[in-house]
Amino acid sequence: MVQHTSVQLRPFDITIEQYAILFQLCKSDGINQKELALRTSKDQPTITRILDVLGRKGLVEKKMCQNDRRAFLISVTAKGRELMEQAIPVENKALEQVFEGIEPEQLEWLKQIAMHCIANIERHTIE
Repeated sequence: MVQHTSVQLRPFDITIEQYAILFQLCKSDGINQKELALRTSKDQPTITRILDVLGRKGLVEKKMCQNDRRAFLISVTAKGRELMEQAIPVENKALEQVFEGIEPEQLEWLKQIAMHCIANIERHTIE
């Protein structure tokens, strides 16, 4: 599934990890890196690396947080929003292709199992 989606995102010159970050930022623009790490289940060094790449591409920008000068708020640029307006339908179609022929009840079952696995991982992960 990840590989198929990655192939579909190639024309946009973004990886699936970069897409996930941009997607979260489009939903909640102006959040800090810690919140972004929580929402994407990625560690902060990984978030920093991805944001640096997205910044060089002109897709995101960092602004110093008014309340905490050590923190930055991350926003999607106009160029980033334009890219996502084109990429989101492509990603949705890729997922439709992956789940083609699977009944909605089966997809719900799969979702519940995946969520249970994620909860187990989070519960047993030692930081």
